[in-house]
Amino acid sequence: MEKIIPICENKDYRRIYSRGKSVVTPQIVIYIFKNRLNKKRIGITTGKKIGNAVKRNRARRIIREAVRLLLPDMKEGFDLILVARGKTPFLKSTDIKECLLREFKKAGILKE
Repeated sequence: MEKIIPICENKDYRRIYSRGKSVVTPQIVIYIFKNRLNKKRIGITTGKKIGNAVKRNRARRIIREAVRLLLPDMKEGFDLILVARGKTPFLKSTDIKECLLREFKKAGILKE
C-alpha cells in the first residue's frame, strides 16, 4: 500500500499554483505540475468558503480517500494540489474518485 506524500512547503504550493496546469470541475479544482523527484506528491486544501471546520475536515478526508484509491494507478513525477469546492463536503469519496479518474485520464497522469 502506497502512502500519500504530502506537499508541505509554501514555496511548493506557490510554484504549483503559478506554473501548474489547472483543471476545474464542479466538485474539485486540480493543479498539476510535473516534478523532477520521481515521486507523487499531493497537497489538499480547503478554503473558508467551504463552511465550518467540520465541513472542511470532511472535504479533506473525502479527497484523501479518493486519492488513496487512485494512487497505485498514477504515474510517478507529478505534484498535485486538490482544492475542495462548495459541493465537496456533501459528496461521497466514490463521486470524487470518479471525477479525479476522469480528469487524470485527460491529463495523462494515469498509467496505461
